[in-house]
Amino acid sequence: MTVLVTGAGLVGTAFAQCAIARGDNVVFIDPEPRADYLAVRLGARGWRLERGDVRDLPTLIAAAQKARPSAIVHTAGLIGRRVDESLATAFEINLRGTMNVAETARLANVPRLVHISTFGVYDWRRPMTAPIAEDFPRGPGRGYGNFKVAKEMILEAHRRLHGYDLVALRPANVYGVGHFWSGSSGGAKMQALVTAGVNGDTARIPAAEAVPNEYVYAKDVGRAIDLAVTRPAPTGMFFNIGNGAVTPFPALIETVRKALPALTVEIDGKVDDTGRGQPLDISAARRELGWEPAYSLEAGFADYAKDLKAMVLPSRRAP
Repeated sequence: MTVLVTGAGLVGTAFAQCAIARGDNVVFIDPEPRADYLAVRLGARGWRLERGDVRDLPTLIAAAQKARPSAIVHTAGLIGRRVDESLATAFEINLRGTMNVAETARLANVPRLVHISTFGVYDWRRPMTAPIAEDFPRGPGRGYGNFKVAKEMILEAHRRLHGYDLVALRPANVYGVGHFWSGSSGGAKMQALVTAGVNGDTARIPAAEAVPNEYVYAKDVGRAIDLAVTRPAPTGMFFNIGNGAVTPFPALIETVRKALPALTVEIDGKVDDTGRGQPLDISAARRELGWEPAYSLEAGFADYAKDLKAMVLPSRRAP
């Protein structure tokens, strides 16, 4: 089968590795051509890249009509600081773009839409005494998280009216070999650590990123997406995808050093050690999707370092 993927970044390519290995075809639609990155990640076969923007509904529909996909995987959108730089631009890309993707699924008769959300939808300001389940209150009060909540609600309402299958995944901080053009500071932090360890350099990490957090390896996320695309429609709609543990930053550094002993780290600024207080409850994904993480943090970093050493990454500055 063919799957249409909006966005050609870390998460979309992690899914594509699974799909291509299974013999499926993947069509990426992205406004910034990244054939170099895709070739490094995926090789030469099983995928193609179309230039297009989720704000452009006719282009999306044309791509879907040409590909005739059995599913759309929606990963495109601005992240973190890129949202805060211009809420108006982020509104157009993240919210209007999501509505356009939903309309594409309807108008092109695509039977399933898999939306990549985030654990950033949860209101982390609230007291937390147990792992965070999918029914925990949403809306953290910041641009990225609030927009992600709005995207989920747009899709939930659209699906209710039009009847296609909708599965939304909420990954923890995803790490793996990426380009991070869309603004993932957490992913960029992890790549800075691994790159510094591989090269014997010093990783300089902003203090805002040196806090406790939950991490999940991109290959585990790719497998979760693959299950969301291929399995019979689950009963639930929203699924946490994490590793079930919150890792303090010093423990994170020690874990990276097990794979890359040469790593040295400097933190820019004063650290506020009040990061995520509770991990994600991933029991719903285990029960309904048959998914659980295959990589521990240590195994993930070892594999990440191996991939990074084998790749010559393209460099690209965000506009």
